[in-house]
Amino acid sequence: MELLEERIRKDGQVLPGNILKVSSFLNHQIDVSLLDELGKEFARLYKGSPVTKILTIESSGIAVACSVARVFGVPVVFAKKHQSSNVNEDVYVTSVWSFTHSCNYNVVVSKKYLDKKDNVLLIDDFLANGSALAGLIDLAEKAGAKVSGAGIVIEKGFQDGGAKLRAKGYRIESLAIIESMDNEGNITFRS
Repeated sequence: MELLEERIRKDGQVLPGNILKVSSFLNHQIDVSLLDELGKEFARLYKGSPVTKILTIESSGIAVACSVARVFGVPVVFAKKHQSSNVNEDVYVTSVWSFTHSCNYNVVVSKKYLDKKDNVLLIDDFLANGSALAGLIDLAEKAGAKVSGAGIVIEKGFQDGGAKLRAKGYRIESLAIIESMDNEGNITFRS
């Protein structure tokens, strides 16, 4: 998606450790107009797919998921990183490795909001090693829900997460796939 690639080139910052910081428009300060365009593009890519819910993980995936859900006319369910007092009923639980924070954490979804009648579209801001997306797939499978596919805003194509999950048969549509990036801020995208 050219609009997204241009925005990454303009406002993205490459940090040591292969980290791409897009806080100025995607996951700290949010460009809502851009999110609306991302939502429309995911809806175009998954047109005709049975989608009853959008499933994401807190926190950076929520804004994008809301834009996608608005176009599909379905609710968003997000996996919480901590079981809190307001999520005290039965839950599905899985463990996820955070590339950004270098730690494992459990994520939960209430059984009240995800079940075998659902066809879910998974949405997230980044795909690197694939742990977060694999965790969302695990939660959906534990619920008996069908995974219609996954929509990723930015995929780090030089890491193996996307390739591994595609090899397992999951449909993954990424709006920008980064082939390489360096500490001088040079970013190349897959065509």
